[in-house]
Amino acid sequence: MRIGDVLKAKPSHEVVTIGPDAGVRELLAKLSEHNVGALIVSSDGATIEGIVSERDVVRHLHSDGTVINNTVQAIMTAVVQTCDQDTQVDELMKTMTERRIRHVPVVEDDRLVGIISIGDVVKHRIDQLEFERDQLDSYVHQT
Repeated sequence: MRIGDVLKAKPSHEVVTIGPDAGVRELLAKLSEHNVGALIVSSDGATIEGIVSERDVVRHLHSDGTVINNTVQAIMTAVVQTCDQDTQVDELMKTMTERRIRHVPVVEDDRLVGIISIGDVVKHRIDQLEFERDQLDSYVHQT
């Protein structure tokens, strides 16, 4: 199964972005408003300059109590792991587990087209297992 299939199954295809010069307060408001754990940092909504997550805020808050007064650029992760729509789900699951990342932007021709969270991957895997179980149950109970 490909990441493109997981993207198509998502109820919303919106990718929430934030500019690098936005404040951390605005970041927190957007995370809360959209009920997400990370935002893509992008000046134009299409190119990726970084990613910033709740985890970034917490890590910086621990070492710098004034993080709330910083900009997104000061706390974001600039080197971003990405994938494309043809990436295999199992391959991305392995990458997310090994690198301990929860959100991966999906790009095509260097343009942002979606985002996959670990929750999306887990939901896809559960759906797949339930389908297989139902198929086996149907086969076993055929008369």
